[in-house]
Amino acid sequence: MVDALFGVPRLVAMYDVLESGRGDLEHYVAMVGEFEARQVLDVGCGTGELACWLARIGVEVVGVDPAEASLEVARGKEFADRVRWIHGDATTLPPLQVDLAVMTGNVAQVFLTDEEWAATLDGVHAALKPDGRFVFETRDPARRQWEEWTREPTHQVRPVPGGGTVECWSELVSVELPFVTFRGTYVFSSDGAVLTSDSTLRFRERAEVEDSLAAAGFAVDDIREAPDRPGKEWVFVARRR
Repeated sequence: MVDALFGVPRLVAMYDVLESGRGDLEHYVAMVGEFEARQVLDVGCGTGELACWLARIGVEVVGVDPAEASLEVARGKEFADRVRWIHGDATTLPPLQVDLAVMTGNVAQVFLTDEEWAATLDGVHAALKPDGRFVFETRDPARRQWEEWTREPTHQVRPVPGGGTVECWSELVSVELPFVTFRGTYVFSSDGAVLTSDSTLRFRERAEVEDSLAAAGFAVDDIREAPDRPGKEWVFVARRR
C-alpha cells in the first residue's frame, strides 16, 4: 500500500517543497558518471527529481513507482518527456537492459517481508545488463536514527504553492525492530485541513542485506558511506553476476 505522502494528491504536491535541498541525489548523479551508465532504472522514482535530472544531462531513464499521484507530479516537470514512466514496481517491469539501477532515500527499506525484498531484487537483477550495477542506501540500525523522528527536530512551516502555508512534523508510532513506524502530520492554513501519513521501514543488518543480494545473483563490489549522512547509512554498490 502506498503511503499517503506519495498517494494523496494534496500531500504529493507538497513533497518537493518539504524535501528541497536533497543533497543525496547529487551523489547518485556522480555515480552515474563514475560507472559511465547510459541507461538507468530509478526504482521508486517518486516525483521524479532524480530521473528528470539525469534526463537533462542526456541519460536514458526509466522511472517506476507504485504511486500514480507521484508520477503525475513527475510527468509535469521539465525534461519529463525524456523519461519513460511506469506505474508499478520492480516486479512488474517490462523487459529492460539497463546499465545501472538505483533506489534513493528510504525505498530499499519499504519492503517489509523477506518475500517482497527478494522479489524486488529479482526484478532489478532481470532489468540489468550482465555486470550492470545496482546502487541503493539503507540505514544502519545501530545508529537508531528513528530517535530523531520527533516533533522538535522535524517541525517546519513552508509556503504552499497557490497560497497559505503547511505546518508539518514527524513523530514515532512504534519501534518493534526491525520495524519502525512513524507518522507525518500536515496542517494546511488555508482551510485548517489536517492530513497524516504513516510509514513503516525495515532496518536490516548489513550482513542480512549482503546475504540477500548474494541469493539474488549479485556480487557486492563496495559498501560506502552516504556523504549526506556520514556514519548513518550504508550505500551498497552491487553488480549483476
